Amino acid sequence: MQKTFNIYMVMAAIAVSACISEMGYAIQPFFSTPSKPIIVTNSSQLKSALATAKAGDSIILKDGIYDGKFVIEAAASGTQKEPIVLTGSRGAILDAGNIETGYVLYLKASYWKLKGFTLQNGLKGIVADGAHYNVIDGVLVTQLGEEGIHLRAFSKHNIIKNSEVTHTGKKRPGYGEGIYIGSAYSNWAKYSNGQPDQCDSNQVLNNKLGPYITAECIDIKEGTTGGIIRGNTFEAQGITGENSADSWIDVKGNHYLIENNIGHNTPPSVLLDGYQVNCAYEGWGSYNKFKNNVSNVNAEGYGIYIKLKSSKGEAVGNEVYADNKVVNAVKGITNIQLTNK
Repeated sequence: MQKTFNIYMVMAAIAVSACISEMGYAIQPFFSTPSKPIIVTNSSQLKSALATAKAGDSIILKDGIYDGKFVIEAAASGTQKEPIVLTGSRGAILDAGNIETGYVLYLKASYWKLKGFTLQNGLKGIVADGAHYNVIDGVLVTQLGEEGIHLRAFSKHNIIKNSEVTHTGKKRPGYGEGIYIGSAYSNWAKYSNGQPDQCDSNQVLNNKLGPYITAECIDIKEGTTGGIIRGNTFEAQGITGENSADSWIDVKGNHYLIENNIGHNTPPSVLLDGYQVNCAYEGWGSYNKFKNNVSNVNAEGYGIYIKLKSSKGEAVGNEVYADNKVVNAVKGITNIQLTNK
């Protein structure tokens, strides 16, 4: 009798679901089984888990060394409601083996959360191509030949937060940015079919960048728009000055909000200005806002330097708010009129 009753109850539930669906309402399945955590302990298990990951999966890295270079393909994307999580402690270390070539982690997918673990010993740390709505949270990226984290090839709406980047540029100091957003116009043919590499609406929040980053802590390239750089701590010790790297941030994009950051410069150093805005390509380097940043510059330049004209064009509409606090900058807070709003 009980079995018969249960069968009728299930049939009734299915019938109700069908009726609701016909009325145009979205419904959740009556019966679902949540994904079990996927625990990995070595490189082969990790590569297998990345290759077969599906929406809602949670991949847990046990502490240890994971030798190799790792790839997350676009087909292994999560969804807004069911992102895919890859998580471990700082003792879970992805190690690419050398700083001469390759990426420690190559992210081509969307809706992933990368949390807590360490990445080291690659040419680059994390490279994201065509990757959207990912969260990089609390990772340590270190001991790299070039840059630490690079959002590239139209990667949009990503968040890098609570993470640490240090010891970059060990092969090529002029390419050792901590975080790199977009591509230089000279590389648009390679990464964005000759068009501006619109890595838009990315956020860099509450990270510790430096010391021993050999280029800028953050390089924001022309062609990118509408990002937020907030709550980060920059340390200039280790910046080499190669490839014109002489500031914590070089802003060449448009409509960025740079606020509530703290910058330090520990001499000896080649730092010239705390922050710089440059027009590297006509129409770019404009309409950026600097608010409530604290800058101990210890250098000959400005806290925030807006290069108004270059051989490429003009940087227009940039605003430096009066609540920015700058000390030990020989030329002062900025070279433009402060905004009082």
